[in-house]
Amino acid sequence: MRPRHPLPQHWLMTDERMGDLLWTALERLPRGSGVVFRHYGLAPAARRALFAKVAKVSRRRGLLLVRAGAARLGREAGVHGQRGRGLRTWPVHSRREAIAGIRAGANLLFVSPAFATRSHPGARALGRVRLGLLIRGLPVPVIALGGMDSRRAASLQPLGIHGWAAIDAWMHRPATNG
Repeated sequence: MRPRHPLPQHWLMTDERMGDLLWTALERLPRGSGVVFRHYGLAPAARRALFAKVAKVSRRRGLLLVRAGAARLGREAGVHGQRGRGLRTWPVHSRREAIAGIRAGANLLFVSPAFATRSHPGARALGRVRLGLLIRGLPVPVIALGGMDSRRAASLQPLGIHGWAAIDAWMHRPATNG
């Protein structure tokens, strides 16, 4: 299924550690960007309530909201990491996972960790060379994730990435539309 919206180039990955900076990050995203709502650690009712607030901001700001996790949370444009309706995004850490995502019908692959990241301390980063080898020839657009900001995204453009996703870049620094 082809997505109804253009595929965003800028993405925010949400999680519990964001706290109230979630709202700052949502406001810093360029119009037309995407949001992958995670917040897995919340109780189901609290997760649905927070999703509803994020959805309201997303509608106002023209952001595309995708849900991670199996439980439907409300009006969403698609799902992350599973089969479902609408836009399907997929987490990728290896070529095997990229192929699995493509076979599952993913419209967009989130490849990580491109660089060292606070989200996964100690995880081995792909770096430019390994990232380039992993995504070479894939028939689905790729979003680089992990230690990303606009400067690093620009450095990965020659590899053919479609865009980039982050948490910290949207919370703490003025992120540019790079």
